[in-house]
Amino acid sequence: MGALKPWHIAVLVVVLILLFGAKRLPDAARSLGRSLRIIKAETKSLQDDDRDLAEKADAQAGYQPLPPHAGQQAPYQQAPPQQPVVDPVHRVRDN
Repeated sequence: MGALKPWHIAVLVVVLILLFGAKRLPDAARSLGRSLRIIKAETKSLQDDDRDLAEKADAQAGYQPLPPHAGQQAPYQQAPPQQPVVDPVHRVRDN
């Protein structure tokens, strides 16, 4: 019942032409296309920024990337803990 039939689209197109006129519809479609392109570019930019921040945080936390498998994103594993350093007074401290 909720499917969009071809005659629904035809009625919608006729109503849009009657409301806005045939001259303004191509301009509106062009503007909509530009807007969608801008939104897509900004969304991709935000995702890249998030990915860069995550990789930077992983690097600071001591995670090292594994080589990627075919068609997969690189998983991360935690770096092995460092050995404690003994200073001249024989106190154990971490790096």
